[in-house]
Amino acid sequence: MKPDCLILRFGEMMLKGKNRKRFERSVMIQIRKVLSSFPDVRYIPEFGRVYVELGGAAYEQASASLQRVFGLASFSPAYHAPLELESIQETALRMMQALPKQPATFKVTVRRVNKAFPHDSQQMNYLVGGYVLQAIPGLQVDVRKPEVELRVEIREDKVLLYVEVIEGAGGFPSGTSGKALLMLSGGIDSPVAGWLAMRKGLTMEAIHFHSYPYTSERAKDKVIELAHQLAGYTDSLKLHMVSFTEVQTSIHRAYQDNLLVTLIRRAMYRIAERIAEREGLGALVTGESLGQVASQTLPSLHAIGRVVTLPLLQPLMMMDKQEIIGLAESIGTFPISILPYEDCCSLFLPPSPSTNPNLRLVEKLEDSMEFLNELIDRAVLETETIEIVHGQLKQETNAHLF
Repeated sequence: MKPDCLILRFGEMMLKGKNRKRFERSVMIQIRKVLSSFPDVRYIPEFGRVYVELGGAAYEQASASLQRVFGLASFSPAYHAPLELESIQETALRMMQALPKQPATFKVTVRRVNKAFPHDSQQMNYLVGGYVLQAIPGLQVDVRKPEVELRVEIREDKVLLYVEVIEGAGGFPSGTSGKALLMLSGGIDSPVAGWLAMRKGLTMEAIHFHSYPYTSERAKDKVIELAHQLAGYTDSLKLHMVSFTEVQTSIHRAYQDNLLVTLIRRAMYRIAERIAEREGLGALVTGESLGQVASQTLPSLHAIGRVVTLPLLQPLMMMDKQEIIGLAESIGTFPISILPYEDCCSLFLPPSPSTNPNLRLVEKLEDSMEFLNELIDRAVLETETIEIVHGQLKQETNAHLF
């Protein structure tokens, strides 16, 4: 059987308060965009949900597109039936028989919006359920924990039936929580942090630090591919590519002891904050997870984070590695992240990086590096910006041309 309708449900959080209408409008804009390749689709909005008449569109393609819409809590493929008991019963039976695996138990749940329909909800539960039971030997009713719940909505002009509830991306609609800059490395963690931030309604731009020729062009391509993957969840994504070679090598020439990682990370944060402020972005998003590496202990996080004044958003902070990997696999970034092209964070690592850096000592070391401010200014000025729109590379420019 081919579904002829989709029932889309919005997240419960966005239905509360004065923001509900704004959030629903934002979700609808995204839904219409991801389904724009289906010209015959028709939308019927209601409180907290939208009915999408597919008009012959391929359900599988529409379903894959909808799973990238933030703010969409769940959706169900549904089937139409006329306002006739016999037609409802026959449609219900065909749906149960078409299931990939025949269940041992089921129940029917009827919601009667059309009060003029001659049978009430309880009667319809019995009439539809009994018809299916008689036709499928061995099937039993379980009203508490059924393997399949057959839902029937009796509406004003038609009846909708469905058995499947598919989890959506959830969260808040794109762009409803402000704008932020993701510090995007080539690893597993930062793309997941960016996805989680976008899921909370942030419009995201990304920044990546590369140290060519110490890091390869393939490492840059890998990060661009990660940005492409993230851009699939939103309208577009700007990727700011920072040439970090001179900053990193100059710091390494001046200092090679256990605070090197702290100094380099602080330089990255300073550049990122400058780019964020230039672009009108209100926060930095990073992929730190507490205790995962030396730079992610509590003292290290404090010493590094103190160099900026913008809010630092760190969605992975309390997650373990397996949880992060699971999310990376589900959003499609994992196979890209594990490609064996190292980024600049792996360069010049001291044998024993400090896990408890002294902030005053770090600041004193920075003050002694008279070259640092000029190099940071140059790195910001020479940053290249790539804009990815609907998964396609749109343009590449130098930041100073804006």
